Amino acid sequence: MRTVSFFGEAEPGAGVAEGFSSAIKMRRILYLTTVTRCQTFAPDFGPGRARELTSPRLVIKFGGLMNDDTWAKADDYLARALHLEDAHLEACLAANAAADLPAIDVSPLQGKLLGLLAQIQGARRILEIGTLGGFSTINLARALPPDGHLVTLELSAKHAAVARGNIDRASLGAKVEIIQGPAVESLARLAAEKVEPFDFIFIDADKTGYPVYLPWALKLSRPGTVIIGDNVVRQGKVADPNSPDEYVQGVQKFIDLVAAEPRLSATVIQTVGKKGYDGFLLARVNG
Repeated sequence: MRTVSFFGEAEPGAGVAEGFSSAIKMRRILYLTTVTRCQTFAPDFGPGRARELTSPRLVIKFGGLMNDDTWAKADDYLARALHLEDAHLEACLAANAAADLPAIDVSPLQGKLLGLLAQIQGARRILEIGTLGGFSTINLARALPPDGHLVTLELSAKHAAVARGNIDRASLGAKVEIIQGPAVESLARLAAEKVEPFDFIFIDADKTGYPVYLPWALKLSRPGTVIIGDNVVRQGKVADPNSPDEYVQGVQKFIDLVAAEPRLSATVIQTVGKKGYDGFLLARVNG
């Protein structure tokens, strides 16, 4: 189990002394932050109280609470509390596991968020880049109106076949078109066919391809289209300018392209949960 704290990550077996030393360093930062914030609201808030609130023991305690197990338990509780249990989605995950697909689907809470965002957008046409086994596809297709249509692109023939079975089992086959093959080729073909613009675009494929997919997404969009790029925080590694990870480099370039594109307004939301620490980019095509 990896433990994540305010002062970074502690690998299994990391010494207590090392963690305590990190907490001492972090105490100084927390101390200054606490004094500054509290004096903003209460000018008589003294440094002594700030020291009490930012003791090393307290920092370590809080840091120890921030781990994958806690996030997963909270995810499971919230999914149950909001009645997100779903036979078709559970069958989808079971079929994916049986076919030995990688367990990198969005979580139930994230899938519900995707559907809600598509409904809030009033999406009638949705484009998904990266189908995997169809878990997010099902969540998005359910958000469509009766005349809605979803196009999802998947490189792997095996993944596409598993997804088709999952989507058909959920009685959504009539709304979902799966295009199997390299996404860039499929995107170019859609653009050449001058298909009707998409209202909602979800990018969740190989991260090295994100910078390539963005221009095509813009070609296939309209003013007001919502574009989401998943998994862009990479456990915080996105902030490392010297990262050797090609996936991190891909999302860094993707974010740079979004920032430089005057047609887009965007933000990034960091997330924690049973899928760990990550986040997604949310953008809107300006009118």
